[in-house]
Amino acid sequence: MSQKEQDTGAGQAAAPGEPQGFLAELWDAVSVRTVGLIIGVLLLQIGFILSYVGAFHSPAPHRIPIAVVAPAQVSGQVVSRLNRIPSAPLQGVAAGSVAAARHLIRVDSVSSALVVNPAARTDALLVASASGTSQTSAVEQVIRAAEASQHRSVTVTDLVPLQHGDGHGLTGFYLVIGWIVGGYLVAALLGVAKGARPATTRRAIFRLIAVVPYAIISGLAGAIVVGPVLGALTGHLIALWWLGALLVFAAAAVTMAFQVLFGVIGIGLTVLVFVILGNPSAGGAYQPPMLPPFWRAISSALPNGAGVDSVRRIVYFGSHGITGHLIVIGIYAVAGAGIAIAASGLQRRRMLAGQPDGALL
Repeated sequence: MSQKEQDTGAGQAAAPGEPQGFLAELWDAVSVRTVGLIIGVLLLQIGFILSYVGAFHSPAPHRIPIAVVAPAQVSGQVVSRLNRIPSAPLQGVAAGSVAAARHLIRVDSVSSALVVNPAARTDALLVASASGTSQTSAVEQVIRAAEASQHRSVTVTDLVPLQHGDGHGLTGFYLVIGWIVGGYLVAALLGVAKGARPATTRRAIFRLIAVVPYAIISGLAGAIVVGPVLGALTGHLIALWWLGALLVFAAAAVTMAFQVLFGVIGIGLTVLVFVILGNPSAGGAYQPPMLPPFWRAISSALPNGAGVDSVRRIVYFGSHGITGHLIVIGIYAVAGAGIAIAASGLQRRRMLAGQPDGALL
């Protein structure tokens, strides 16, 4: 007997005009499927709290790379001393010269550099606040403590400062989140308007094609807002435009794939991936080396983290090191589109064979 028939039967159990008991009427009004969805929302809510509080409640530096410039006779000792600091906040590597250390900072291979001057009691710390203000502050704090333990002091020079309009370096994070939110919302809207599961493979392809101009326009709009309009991230309009277009399409394609596979539950899975896991691990307020192990590990494996770091590298570090991030985002875009198309075809064959229209997995 179907759920509809069960509900109808429950409604006919009482005589016309005779009030039902509270539990019977409640069960008559709320289906098992609705209860399941409510439980799913509750789990997402708990997951949201757990993920955000778990990621941000106790940030601590972990193996932040720092170059060390010192005479050959003391360089190894300094590196070893930094690497032996309890809880391993820093990962020291020797650099052959100040010029070499500056280059490593400018291409974001290291976050900072300690230049040791044995002839004086003061050393120099070169940093890049564009790599993340929380990370830079943590490095400075650790180095000052380490220098003080040796009865030395340190001066700080910022080689790659934040742009004037990029307060605390958070613009890239909010830009990427805006792009991703737009991507999964447009896919969800198409699902609400035309059905979560396209009727045919051809319809799935057309739906993906329809997302392309949206992705291009929204990528451009985001780049214009943070660039010419607000002056937050200037000078990189074209690169940010196409990065945004790729992120929007990837988010939309993944959302569509989840909807085809799981129906309305797919929206919840999209929230799980992009909001509950993706946002706190993306490197906004706290960069990945400041996060606990789980969030640090998944950061660059999700479009959120890959996108945020790509924006940062495009704007401040000459686009060095973004290839891997673009590959990650591209994999989500291609895999999402491919799964959506393939699953639509499978769903169509199941319907023609008379099988129930349920989740494919």
